[in-house]
Amino acid sequence: MATGSDQSPLRLSNARQALWKLSDVARQFRQNRTLSPEAALGRRGEDLAHRYLRSAGFTVIARNYRPGEDSEVDIVARQGDTIVFVEVKSRTSADFGSPDRAIGAEKQKHIVRAARSYTTRAGIEWSQVRFDTISIVFTDPPSIVHQQDAFFDGRAI
Repeated sequence: MATGSDQSPLRLSNARQALWKLSDVARQFRQNRTLSPEAALGRRGEDLAHRYLRSAGFTVIARNYRPGEDSEVDIVARQGDTIVFVEVKSRTSADFGSPDRAIGAEKQKHIVRAARSYTTRAGIEWSQVRFDTISIVFTDPPSIVHQQDAFFDGRAI
């Protein structure tokens, strides 16, 4: 901030948040016109998860990493020395249970396949990998549940 500026850090932060929100609204408007309602909801959930992870101190490295046709990781992030592969699930309501219940064994296998591809290409040791899920229910305000080490109990594999 320039010397003699009358803007406080709080105002600057609020301005950034307003800009992010405006950017999200514009992107969502465009996506609602080009994506199916389910795909638009998923993208909106990924946007919210991305912002949540950044505010929690993660560094987001990539979004929608897709090494092949059958595997994809929604968000690749770094927390300290750990590379975190995040699967985001979004729902409009929790009437049919938590969104992360939709991540079955087959989906986990595809995510692990994409993670192995990423770590191989980036030269990252597999012991530095963790798999998280973020479940978002779009209530007012949205409910965000972040489950660390979701696929493998209590350890990075």
